[in-house]
Amino acid sequence: MSGEQSGTEIEVFSTRVFDKALDKLDDETLALVEDEIDKVVEDPTIGIQKKGDLNYLWVHKFKVEGRELLLGYSWQENELHLYLLNIGPHENFYTKLKQRRKADLKIMK
Repeated sequence: MSGEQSGTEIEVFSTRVFDKALDKLDDETLALVEDEIDKVVEDPTIGIQKKGDLNYLWVHKFKVEGRELLLGYSWQENELHLYLLNIGPHENFYTKLKQRRKADLKIMK
C-alpha cells in the first residue's frame, strides 16, 4: 500500500507526547527517525498492529545506534489519517501508551 491512493495523500498528525520525544533527540538520531517516519507514511502496514485494548495501535520497530526504538502510530485507512503517538525504547513504552489510551483515542475521533 502506498502513501498515495487515487491521488490523495495521507494526512499525518502527531501528539504532543510524540513531539516532545522528538525534541529530546540529537540531530543525527532525529534524521534517522524522520527516515523511519517516511517509511511508515509510505506504507502504514509496515508495523505490527497490536491486539486487545491497544488494537488501535501499530508499532514499527527499528534500530538506531545499536538500540531498538519503537514508533507507535495509529492508521485510519478509510480517512487516510496517520497519527504519530509515541516513540522511544521498549522500556515502559506500552505502559505509557495504555495510560494515554483515552487521550489518544479522543485525538483520533
